[in-house]
Amino acid sequence: IQVLTVTYEMFFYINFILLKRKNYVFTYGGANLKKEFSLSNDKVMINFTAKYCNSPEKLLESAGFRRVFNAYLKKIKKKKSNIYKYLIQNAHPDNENLDVFIVHLFKLLSVLNVHEIMNLNTKYSSLVSSKDTFIDFIEDFYGFWRKLERYTVIHNNKINEGLEKTSFVEANNDFSMLILNLYRKIEENIVGYKPKVYRQLPAGGNAGLIVNNVDWPMPSGYELLKDVPFIDSIILDLPYISYPKKNTRDGIFNECFENPLKDCTISTDHWFCYPAKVGTLLAFIYIHRDFMAHAITLCNLFEMAIESEYRGIKPDIVFVFGGKDSSCVKNSSSKSSTVFYDDVANNIMLGYISYSNEIDYFGYVKKMALTLHNLIMIKRGSLPIHGAMVNIIMNNGKSANVVIMGDSGAGKSECLEAFRSLSEDYISDMTIVFDDMGVLTLNGGAKPLAFGTEIGAFVRLDDLDAGYAFKEIDRSIFMNPDKINARLVMPVASYKDIIKGYPVDLFLYANNYEEVLDDIEEINFFTNPVDAIDVCKRGSRMAKGTTTELGLVNSYFANPFGPVQKQELVDVLLVTYFEEFFKTGVKVGQIRTSLGVKGQEKDGPKKAAKKLFELIIK
Repeated sequence: IQVLTVTYEMFFYINFILLKRKNYVFTYGGANLKKEFSLSNDKVMINFTAKYCNSPEKLLESAGFRRVFNAYLKKIKKKKSNIYKYLIQNAHPDNENLDVFIVHLFKLLSVLNVHEIMNLNTKYSSLVSSKDTFIDFIEDFYGFWRKLERYTVIHNNKINEGLEKTSFVEANNDFSMLILNLYRKIEENIVGYKPKVYRQLPAGGNAGLIVNNVDWPMPSGYELLKDVPFIDSIILDLPYISYPKKNTRDGIFNECFENPLKDCTISTDHWFCYPAKVGTLLAFIYIHRDFMAHAITLCNLFEMAIESEYRGIKPDIVFVFGGKDSSCVKNSSSKSSTVFYDDVANNIMLGYISYSNEIDYFGYVKKMALTLHNLIMIKRGSLPIHGAMVNIIMNNGKSANVVIMGDSGAGKSECLEAFRSLSEDYISDMTIVFDDMGVLTLNGGAKPLAFGTEIGAFVRLDDLDAGYAFKEIDRSIFMNPDKINARLVMPVASYKDIIKGYPVDLFLYANNYEEVLDDIEEINFFTNPVDAIDVCKRGSRMAKGTTTELGLVNSYFANPFGPVQKQELVDVLLVTYFEEFFKTGVKVGQIRTSLGVKGQEKDGPKKAAKKLFELIIK
């Protein structure tokens, strides 16, 4: 009987393989991507360069499948769930481990129905005879898989026969369909009929990465970064939703006076580098795989540099996010190091944030990158602005370049959204120059020029119009959408526009805490630079929960990302630039967004936007 069983199973397997086999071949292991699969901190890395599963049997026989199943088993065992009790009571693996038993059963279910399996081998009867419970198990296991963050990776330098990006896209799609079809086939062979509704949910990787090895003139003290692969291309399955462990950022970044990498340990298998263009600066942002969602999110925020722009070139900025040093232990919740080091000898601004669950929030990645950018710009005599800027062309042909400055939650981004929502009635064209951080430079006696740093916006979901996020769902990256301070990152500007340089016409401080009344208008202007500097330098705002601050708070020049660390230098720049504003005819004032006034979170920015439009039209 056993011989007949094996022979019958082999017959079905061979026929299935002959019918379903495809021609993708991924056999090479990259020098820095040796593992075919890794699962850490609910992040799955699938290395297509080391191994590519193109059939159900390869998928089920892979070490990765067993890793996922055992992780699932560990979870349901800890919960003491009914599914775990059902598996333990009804699975009879003999001398096999439970994962091997389940793999064998899934192989059979990929080609045979439940009655054929029960006739072939009675050891599966107890488990599959209870169809409803078995379907519950399949759904729960499949749901566990889909809740993991899943990344597929190919190493560009080691691809067999020069696999191109288009083939990688196809391979990602086929891998997703392989998993989806296997899941459907198993359920179909249990229930005995095909489903009436097919939901095409992404079942493979949430994101795919093509990476390569890059040499750059690495000075002494940076050698540990040598073999970290660079991200060359990213394939996103949108909407991309991540669930970082934190939802707010705390504190400011402090300066240290020796290279923080000297006590850092990096395993190059666990790291990726995103080559970013932060404004006009080149930044190498190194991120640990346990925070991979943040590396992916960077593609919606900073323009990715092309290989010719960074291969063999020393960057202006190096940023290491998630390094292990003597002060942090894996999965530790202890205080993380969040420091920067001005490496004057090598002309590099270095940022370092050590591994901790406490820094698992995209705001740390974004704000450190911008802090490093701003520190360099301050040294060059430029003035960093924490705010938003837009070039507006009104329906009547008049135009203005408007800067709205303010700290996190002051309403600068929300004003831009108000501009967008009112555009049909007032605006013929609108170009966003920056939506969080920009920089001003002097312009030889003319109005100062403004430049942006980011191509994307990191926006609070709560402060957008109810339907707007859904309209942008096909290109946005969402973070903790079910929590307070839920965020999305979406592209809002082109790189050519943010580095063009626009002369400033209006410079407005975003006041979110004062309510607009009969004697207090949405916008008022200063008559001298002293008063303007006083308000802007004080940086008052009603905290909106974007950081750990609460209530009415102050921050130096509304910008804790560079200016607060270098106040003496910025004090001099403030006098220079604000005097230049008044000399060259830039209007400087306040715009009351009312974002911190209860009940005015939506209407406040719209009323302020309408007032601004009226001023420009005049």
